[in-house]
Amino acid sequence: MTAETDSKEAIAKDWEKAVSYAITDEDIERARLLVGVDIAAKTREYIQTATTDNIRNFAHGCGNDNPLHCDPDYARSTRWGDVIAPGMMAGVINAPMRGDPMSDDLKTRTKSLFRGVHVFVSGSTWDWYRPIYPGDTLYSYNGEESLEVKPSEFAGRSVIQIRRDVKVNQRGEVVGVYRILRILTERKTAAKKGKYSAIEPAVYTDADIAELDAIYEAEKVQGPAKRYYEDVNVGDSLGTMAKGPLTVTDVICFHSGGYGFVPYAPTVGRLAYKNRKRIAPFYIKNEYGIPDVAQRLHWDPKWAQAIGNPMAYDYGVMRENYLYHYLTDWCGDDGVVTRVHDEIRKFNYMGDRQIITGQVVAKRQENGASLVDIQVQFKNQRDEITVIGNATIALPSKEGALPMYPNVPDDLAQRSAQMMARHWELSRKR
Repeated sequence: MTAETDSKEAIAKDWEKAVSYAITDEDIERARLLVGVDIAAKTREYIQTATTDNIRNFAHGCGNDNPLHCDPDYARSTRWGDVIAPGMMAGVINAPMRGDPMSDDLKTRTKSLFRGVHVFVSGSTWDWYRPIYPGDTLYSYNGEESLEVKPSEFAGRSVIQIRRDVKVNQRGEVVGVYRILRILTERKTAAKKGKYSAIEPAVYTDADIAELDAIYEAEKVQGPAKRYYEDVNVGDSLGTMAKGPLTVTDVICFHSGGYGFVPYAPTVGRLAYKNRKRIAPFYIKNEYGIPDVAQRLHWDPKWAQAIGNPMAYDYGVMRENYLYHYLTDWCGDDGVVTRVHDEIRKFNYMGDRQIITGQVVAKRQENGASLVDIQVQFKNQRDEITVIGNATIALPSKEGALPMYPNVPDDLAQRSAQMMARHWELSRKR
């Protein structure tokens, strides 16, 4: 037996071990202890404070060239007076918040939950309350809001968790609340099911690319032209937007725009070594015997296939950002996207393209605001719906009222003020 054969067998065993982690009843019951517990987020993201440059880079990493986010000279002429970040960027900005730690008893009882079990982000809900300007530092506190166990078509049994992240700026103002739907699945079961094994990579002709390019060419940014509430009718189309075909470059651009994926962040050299010591199960050897991050399923087809997918695929949050881009292109500089909910129904594999369409489904006046409700869907080249979503947008009125962000619920505002007061108190003691 050659050294190469020995190495391949060792890697195969390593992969078999990596997909053997199971969801246990014990982990489920221990995880329930965390529901309703808020903890200050001590993680330091790649971006801690918004700047003109990182706002532009984040927008570009999602394919968003709206000058309200990307061009300071243009943005100064808008009602906002400066560039503002896409609302979704609140999810990737985080400076460490100081706070009281989890009790030792709870920490011990919930240590190493679902270790080695694969996690899919399957959708989210955002509620926004303020814009993000250059110079804003964001902090957050988070906790599990709910936990549900369900049988899964893809993986036998799954755990569905909703985590609530509250994003607060340096003034103690709530910027937004991010509820993330996560599905935990057993890798071994998922790999054996092979539900998606018949899916073939997409191949495009020059005519196919020309068809997509025509959509890109026709896309319109509403920009400074006001889209008045009175001119919008139920049934109106928001137009068509294209994204893709998805490439590894797209994923790289999304990361370079600021998506750090803390606390499992991909790192290099000595940092990767330290990270591997900290979270060893997150590192699985590749076909060359090199320990690499489990999240490489977003760019490594062999690892994606090892856990039951035919190809590498995008991050769900990439499509969430595409959705926000679609909405803000339509509503214009004066519009305010106050809420977005999305459900990710299918994987977006390398080579897949997405066509985004939407329509107005309702209009209403609420607390002085002129609101429209939107439904959106994404379709791939296999004519499959991959994302459904809905949103609420505040539009300007011909009566002269500019749309505002909604008021923060009193209990949320009070809780956030308490968390930030404790942060500053602990900061002064250092």
